[in-house]
Amino acid sequence: MSMESPIKDTFSSHLEDIGSIFGTDTIFILGKGPSVDEINPEVFANSMVIGINDAERIVPVDISIFHADWVKESVASNGYKSRLYVCPPGFTPLRGDVVNMPCTRSSGNESDVMMQRLLTEDPSESFVIEEVLFLSALRLARILAGIRKKPQTIYMVGFDFTPDKGYSKSIERDYAPNSPEERALAISPQEFYFVNSLYLLRDSELILKHVGSRKFSALSTGELNDQFLPKNPINEEHELGPRVVVTAELTTNHFGQRHRLERMIRAARAAGADYVKVQKRNVETFYSQEQLDGKYKSPFGSTFRDYRNALELDEEDFCYIDKLCSQLGIGWFASVLDEPSYHFIQQFSPDLIKIPSTISEHNDYLSYVARHYTGSVVLSTGMTDIAYEKYILETFTECNKLYLMQCNSAYPTPKHHCTVGVIRHYRDLSYRYPYLVPAYSSHDTGWFASTMAVAAGAQMVEKHVKLGNTEWAHYDSVALDLTKEDFREYVEKIREAEIVLGVEDKKTNSSEHHKYSKRSR
Repeated sequence: MSMESPIKDTFSSHLEDIGSIFGTDTIFILGKGPSVDEINPEVFANSMVIGINDAERIVPVDISIFHADWVKESVASNGYKSRLYVCPPGFTPLRGDVVNMPCTRSSGNESDVMMQRLLTEDPSESFVIEEVLFLSALRLARILAGIRKKPQTIYMVGFDFTPDKGYSKSIERDYAPNSPEERALAISPQEFYFVNSLYLLRDSELILKHVGSRKFSALSTGELNDQFLPKNPINEEHELGPRVVVTAELTTNHFGQRHRLERMIRAARAAGADYVKVQKRNVETFYSQEQLDGKYKSPFGSTFRDYRNALELDEEDFCYIDKLCSQLGIGWFASVLDEPSYHFIQQFSPDLIKIPSTISEHNDYLSYVARHYTGSVVLSTGMTDIAYEKYILETFTECNKLYLMQCNSAYPTPKHHCTVGVIRHYRDLSYRYPYLVPAYSSHDTGWFASTMAVAAGAQMVEKHVKLGNTEWAHYDSVALDLTKEDFREYVEKIREAEIVLGVEDKKTNSSEHHKYSKRSR
């Protein structure tokens, strides 16, 4: 999308859209210095990131800002990882939006002019891409502070101002044509501009913090990791039963957008999830033509077909999920809603597939899966009763494991309809059917019912997640926001419930002692 309408109508609307996703008032501005390699990528999971040039090759970036032509080839090689590119005309990414902005090439004697533009009263007015890119990134942050109507804490990471030390190890190939001498001439003066920015932005809407080992650094890379990474609230030794598997249910809250999908997977991994789950259906055959042709209001079009097709992930997306999850060390699986989708998913040799409650009456398809699939099946029981349970136990006899999920399909589920006591019944059934694993699909609010489910014997829990608030998206009323601490807290409560539950062998623990010991007479 090129910048054809006034800046406040186009540029600010893009920034407002992106800014609305995040629940924190933290913005990272990302350079490519080698100190970035000392920062755990999970630090960036819940906050907005503005990348300089091709910094999106290091971690996911929400907004990239650049002016050099070589960046185009570099981000293309990386698969276009930004949601918005702010750059001069002449760049058309396969993914992400573009706002075209003029670029100004400032010489050394115009430094005062650059700093003056940074401090302009309305930072969205007459925006330009500066030669020193992080100045324009700081100006973007000022616009976002105005949109959010509150101060923003800005962490400058990867700005080492040491050209002789090279780039982050993630930059395996440098697409910039500059010689080492030219690079040094470009980077070395930027330290002056940063120190000047620290002074000029005091008492502004930006709380500016440099991360590194310079004399002006507010904190080191290690201190940044300590500040943002979760800490185990319980450190003492303890015995645990089987580890509860925590699944982050993405549903279709990725909206079919690769950048959003990556953000959600990384944030779920950072929060401690064991799996992420997506959905797969053949839109044209799963729904009737009448449904597909019906009117439906969404950002993707005016029909239900437009909406559903926009949310579906294609083969390239699933290949991407498979590769990313492998890199991050998190599992993934999918709700597979029809036979074409079942065959599609098999190319990835999944360890698990999900049968959701929504297709509990599709007996032909369920029987087909039961006959042909020998991996593990996760099966929700919303909108069903004991008759469905009997059908499932008689039908799914060839699978490796059957994760039978107590589930209520109301969003949100009232407390008195969670009935996690059913999980005790599933545990009793597991003595007769050793492949059956009690589980819980949470459509209630918060974490309490899920911890009760763990106490009742659930060995897998599933929770809906989202990335920020979106009015039109389904299930947002029960989904936990990955841009806040909600899902991280959920996982921590599950782990705490495991600790409290412990093992079933009764014995004297090291914390115990007799107050009144028996004395010999």
